[in-house]
Amino acid sequence: MPWIPTLPPTALADEGVAGAVAGKVRVALYQVDDAFYATALMCTHGQASLADGYLDGCLIECPLHQGTFDVRTGAPMSEPCTEAVRSFPTKLEDGLIHVLVNDDEV
Repeated sequence: MPWIPTLPPTALADEGVAGAVAGKVRVALYQVDDAFYATALMCTHGQASLADGYLDGCLIECPLHQGTFDVRTGAPMSEPCTEAVRSFPTKLEDGLIHVLVNDDEV
């Protein structure tokens, strides 16, 4: 599985969240303290972009119906979200946030 470079951490500076593409996968990137996380871009409940959501600590709030997910695991944390959003490992390398995706998603 390859690590795909995406954005520099400065892209997340204002809101703590930004949308990006890792291979064929659209992701939302998050910064919580000094750690970086990635989930699928779209909410599993209402098909809204989580990159447009409000990040509060480790929780991203969907902008459509205000359900929340834990950005560290993708787990749904409040209604109406009940299905986890896919999460991806990340690492910071050469000044970019890298996301680990499957070979068929490159």
